[in-house]
Amino acid sequence: MILYPAIDLKDGQCVRLLRGEMAAATVFNDDPAAQARAFEAAGCEWIHLVDLNGAFAGAPVNASAVEAILAAISVPAQLGGGIRDLATIEAWLSKGLARVILGTVAVENPGLVREAARAFPGRVAVGIDARGGRVATKGWAEETDVEVTDLARAFEDAGIAAIVYTDIDRDGAMGGPNIAATEALARAVSIPVIASGGVSSLGDLIRLRDTGAIAGAISGRALYDGAIDLGEALAALRG
Repeated sequence: MILYPAIDLKDGQCVRLLRGEMAAATVFNDDPAAQARAFEAAGCEWIHLVDLNGAFAGAPVNASAVEAILAAISVPAQLGGGIRDLATIEAWLSKGLARVILGTVAVENPGLVREAARAFPGRVAVGIDARGGRVATKGWAEETDVEVTDLARAFEDAGIAAIVYTDIDRDGAMGGPNIAATEALARAVSIPVIASGGVSSLGDLIRLRDTGAIAGAISGRALYDGAIDLGEALAALRG
């Protein structure tokens, strides 16, 4: 199971939100590129990036910070937030991103997801963010009636690289991930599922790994707070 350290970008800074609330942002580093270098130095295989402002704006906002990160690291990075058309997808991938994550458009324009996955094999993921099992969009500001599993199954034949599943109520709360829901989703589809939201201890990572069904896990606040030692966690997951 791959551990993805998270860098969430707001106003050019590295922050963490509590349950997706922009007003509840804690700044952890005002140099996101330095944070990315530190994660790479600790041995991570991937870095997970989110343009929080972009998720609300519907277009990239923290592009300069993302570009600085890409220039600073050699490991692959994936980015979500504000990526809602093919031109933006193509632009990001041409700048060195390994993978884009499409969230809102997966609900509003699933045809775009399919088109992008065909155009860029292995480089397009779907982000499914949910409250109570139902999908939320536009930076989690709007809730839909779409069930998580239904949305995931709709992309079974699209050739997407992964699903990033976030339980919004767990995100940033340091209360543990929703392992049961994440495992159920992972077993319901053949697409690799990456867990996000609430991963707050080494024990959480081990429990996610031990499901045998979950391909990866994203952690942010726990790494910044020191609740998870990144080197120790990477060694445990590899072992």
